[in-house]
Amino acid sequence: MKVAIVGVGIHKFGRTEGVSGRAQGAYAARQALADAGVEFKDIQFAYGGSDSAGNADTLVSDLGLTGLPFVNVSNGCATGGSALTSAVSRIRSGESDLGLVVGFDKHPRGAFNPRPEDNGLGRWYGESGMMVTTQFFAMKIQRYLVEHDLPKSLLATVAAKAFRNGALAPHAWRRSPLTEEQITGATMVNDPLTQYMFCSPAEGGVALVLARADHAHRYTDTPVFLEAAELRSRLFGSFEVFSPWISPDRADGPTVTASRAAFETAGIDPIDIDVAQIQDTEAGAEIMHLAETGLCKHGEQETLIRSGATEIGGAIPVNTDGGCLANGEPIGATGLRQVYENVVQLRGTAGDRQVPGDPKVGFTHVYGAPGISACTVLTR
Repeated sequence: MKVAIVGVGIHKFGRTEGVSGRAQGAYAARQALADAGVEFKDIQFAYGGSDSAGNADTLVSDLGLTGLPFVNVSNGCATGGSALTSAVSRIRSGESDLGLVVGFDKHPRGAFNPRPEDNGLGRWYGESGMMVTTQFFAMKIQRYLVEHDLPKSLLATVAAKAFRNGALAPHAWRRSPLTEEQITGATMVNDPLTQYMFCSPAEGGVALVLARADHAHRYTDTPVFLEAAELRSRLFGSFEVFSPWISPDRADGPTVTASRAAFETAGIDPIDIDVAQIQDTEAGAEIMHLAETGLCKHGEQETLIRSGATEIGGAIPVNTDGGCLANGEPIGATGLRQVYENVVQLRGTAGDRQVPGDPKVGFTHVYGAPGISACTVLTR
């Protein structure tokens, strides 16, 4: 059974003083319900996630005490993608016809501060400094650039695109374009990544209303169909966040296996994608994930990016709302923000950042610790 997205809602990302994370989630949920022309009492189930702003199921106090099953989801930065995958499975199984997926967060200022003990690691791992993920990402992109003969300057090119696109997205946090020179000359955090090559912990909320595809016409004239929603964890030999060692045998990461599964399920090839949102926790992640998702081959990223192909008007626009670099990273909401962005792009309602040429196929990819990837393929 096919699944359609029939309603979407978003609360502005960034910092909203005096508004709780839950309130931001409730705002997004009300928007999505209104977009689908339904009330919360019509919703048969919900999945939701938050990392720092409380359990998502507490939203029933804001939206209505209807007794529906509401499942809390927590899966690192892939929380939103995991919640969506779960909701899709419930509708496909025939158990329910109409559901809500919501993610929100309100992180404190400063870097994420995960505990080694919560990830199956000894305190020594934190004492080594590796729980600060900026160090891991810097090490990974250093190796990747050398292995595939890519220049460090490409990192600034990717980040500059993100801030240009974010300036066009009303829900984005960072809406001031920066030049490549400004980005390269900013404070070095972990070589080769400077301050403006990283996203920041943030706030925001996103909600989606899902329905059986054959019921979609009851709720909207512009349904977007979820052809695939796939989730994968890491394999032995893949090098992921919070890995305390490296195997001599290397394996594909979860991004490769999740994206491959999504394309196979959808019966669509990467070359058919008209618009893509991929995880860019830092600028190097976008470079690596372009190849890991199959949107290009390893080592081809420089040619692709320098040609303008990943720009809004290019052959394969990537992170059209500025991605995590411009929006920040509210863990519960990020994966759903990507889907929201593709929905408005496929509807043709993305405003100043609208991809030209009447896009029909979208792809999203979100990655989370300690090695989880969720990918979707959407069509209209």
